[in-house]
Amino acid sequence: MGKILITNNPLVKEQLSKYIVIEYYEIEYLDILKRVRDKIHLGHKLLSHPLSGSVKPNETPYKSIIISKDKGKLDYESLMVIEKSIETAEKFLRNFKTPNWTENILLDFQIIDLSLIKDVVIDRSII
Repeated sequence: MGKILITNNPLVKEQLSKYIVIEYYEIEYLDILKRVRDKIHLGHKLLSHPLSGSVKPNETPYKSIIISKDKGKLDYESLMVIEKSIETAEKFLRNFKTPNWTENILLDFQIIDLSLIKDVVIDRSII
């Protein structure tokens, strides 16, 4: 099964593009979730959890999510997970906006996001 990594993290794009097809977008965290939802409606299946890790949606601007490359029938489990994830992210962002972080802190968040997804991408047997 082929995979696509959807991300807004330039470090993920730079370091993982030789291992997996990457769709890179310069959009916000919540918009990444919505882009993944749109792909699920087209028949892609969610292969990594949208809210993985302990960093809250209003703390980091970066998110990387793996979906199936192949399209099939609408996967209702994937749809339910992404919809609930969008709802959760909206709740966090409504209560506390993401701060305007310094470049060093933004790089730290890029590294955290990369570390959460890197092993999954490189060790292809995981998914």
